[in-house]
Amino acid sequence: MGDNQNLLAEQRRALILDEVRRRGGVRVNELTRRLRVSDMTVRRDLDVLARQGALEKVHGGAVPVAEASTHEPGFEAKSSLEPSAKEDIARAAAAMAAPGSALALSGGTTTFALARHLLDVPGLTVVTNSVRVADVFHSAQRTRGEGFPAPGAATVVLTGGVRTPSDSLVGPVADAAIRSLHFDVLFLGVHGISVEAGLSTPNLAEAETNRQLVRSARRVVVVADHTKWGTVGLSSFAALSEVDTLVTDGGISPEARAEITEQLPGLVVAGEPADGAEHVG
Repeated sequence: MGDNQNLLAEQRRALILDEVRRRGGVRVNELTRRLRVSDMTVRRDLDVLARQGALEKVHGGAVPVAEASTHEPGFEAKSSLEPSAKEDIARAAAAMAAPGSALALSGGTTTFALARHLLDVPGLTVVTNSVRVADVFHSAQRTRGEGFPAPGAATVVLTGGVRTPSDSLVGPVADAAIRSLHFDVLFLGVHGISVEAGLSTPNLAEAETNRQLVRSARRVVVVADHTKWGTVGLSSFAALSEVDTLVTDGGISPEARAEITEQLPGLVVAGEPADGAEHVG
């Protein structure tokens, strides 16, 4: 009997580990429903797997150990992750930007992709703490206007600050600049998004700068591929209740989609008919 119980426990833990790796994170209450065991049993399984170094426990669940909460990949490394999904998300998000509006774009590879799709939206004012995003607009103006902004070209405000591995500008200088501004829509890239932790990043200074971006925005649109759902970084900077819309890709699971629609007012899945149905500027 004892051997059978051990086998069942081994099978359970293998299923848990597979789910964590496949989805990028799981919640305890999801596992209790799926495995039909008690909350205490799931937590005991997570304790065993965490001691083995197979996963990392976080508040309310677990994430893969490879997704350490303090690890921040560089811009080039992040660019190679889900490249087609980022383009799809960028295209869908760009369709939501109203001509003549004041937008903010945070740092990150998805917002970098979004910047390229915003070049043809006239009259934008773009506030960004991303050197890469600012360069997209600057290079386009230089190419099209012989060094002078073309009529209708975006006005770009770069915040200044200390540069992170992902080429974002953060810290007190960036925070002070953002605090003095107000914009219609913030397009925000994230390291992780989950029900328990909200929006999170492994970089503490970036968390504070993102917090200021959220406070200065009338509407918050998170642009994140499906692998970000369930991922938790070291520092949370906004609750899901502060997000108006999530723009993601078709790789999002039915379970995650159900959770998102319960938590957020708006969900746009790139490639589905709702893409760009209305401007948020």
